[in-house]
Amino acid sequence: MGNRLSQIATRTGDDGTTGLGDGSRVGKDHLRIAALGDVDELNSNIGVLLTGELAQTIRSDLEAIQNDLFDLGGELAIPGYSMISATQVARLDARLAHYNADLPRLAEFILPGGAPAAAASHVCRTVCRRAERALVALGKQDSVNDAPLQYLNRLSDLLFVLSRVLNRDAGGADVQWQQRKNQ
Repeated sequence: MGNRLSQIATRTGDDGTTGLGDGSRVGKDHLRIAALGDVDELNSNIGVLLTGELAQTIRSDLEAIQNDLFDLGGELAIPGYSMISATQVARLDARLAHYNADLPRLAEFILPGGAPAAAASHVCRTVCRRAERALVALGKQDSVNDAPLQYLNRLSDLLFVLSRVLNRDAGGADVQWQQRKNQ
């Protein structure tokens, strides 16, 4: 693993580059840095979601996800390094099945919203999809392992399902899309 930061203001990035964990430097607009930033933003948004009232199981799952996302950031920061595994993807699959098991079947598209925690989960979902797109773009330029792509894909699904669970837990329901005909 790369060096831990002991000094934050190093001034080494003043020229528009940033250091990777393997010692190389790339532009701050490099696709690897964009993907890393999107994963960091997702992790920060999950941190905001965690400030709300949540069931302990959801809280524990989100805390584990935050650690996984930090691992994913580490994987992105060190080209050729692997930290996300099929085991972590399988854990998301299991949690997705758990939360989805007792939700009513969707009859219509739903809108982001409802209870504050559910709305925050929707924001996390959209940031997760952006991070996934950034990783796909990076994969066209550099080598990207399969597990991180699978992880982000499953995580966005889980965040969607969690938004439904959080609306239900708050005593509400999904906010359904109302198709307007002949506006």
